[in-house]
Amino acid sequence: MKHLISAFQFLTIFPLGKPQELDASKTTACFPLVGLGIGLILLLADHLLSMLWPVSVVSLLDITLLAILSGGLHLDGLGDTADGLFSHKSPERALAIMRDSRIGAMGLLAILFVLAIKWASLQGVVAHRSLYLLIIPAYSRGAMMFGIKFLDYGRPEGGVGTDFFSRKPPMIALTSILLPGCISLWIGYPAIWLNGLFILLTALILIYFKTRLGCITGDMLGAMAEVEEACLFLVACASPPIFS
Repeated sequence: MKHLISAFQFLTIFPLGKPQELDASKTTACFPLVGLGIGLILLLADHLLSMLWPVSVVSLLDITLLAILSGGLHLDGLGDTADGLFSHKSPERALAIMRDSRIGAMGLLAILFVLAIKWASLQGVVAHRSLYLLIIPAYSRGAMMFGIKFLDYGRPEGGVGTDFFSRKPPMIALTSILLPGCISLWIGYPAIWLNGLFILLTALILIYFKTRLGCITGDMLGAMAEVEEACLFLVACASPPIFS
């Protein structure tokens, strides 16, 4: 339980008492559980808001709630990562740009595009809407486990993700991603598309990070979560017509 609390304290704004001592190898395995917790709040809010407003407004409020629950942590990482990776600078210079607290044009555009994709996609999610709202935050946060496991940390001098890379999680810890995978089976055939995209997208992002910088940082983990979330909402929007 203390590892789950540590994960919630790191990934959300929930006040859960004094910070727990962090055992990164065990706390990392709780990331999908944190995502399910966020997803549960999201689906309940979506149900209540739907009694008052049309789906376009509700979808916008859902995306706003997602950002608030994570304290903007992943969106901040997305902006910094986009500024660094798309600067066409050397890996060393790109990492330095990510450290800059100011946001550049590429960072701003990345945040706007990702939020726009989420909003537009969520408006089109009708079938199994509650299930998608529950499991997609779990997938996106679970994806970060793979970045921590398979890539080296790019800030040996210290950074936000230092504790998580000090002791990489064992392979068995990554199996916690099977929890949202099992829940997705209730969706039916579209779960094939959802899980297939998650596996492919996670692999492609890690390959790109490895090729571009040879490492990963806390900001890049946040960017990974945001991109995964947007793409999974996109496939959730597309999958019902495909299988109808």
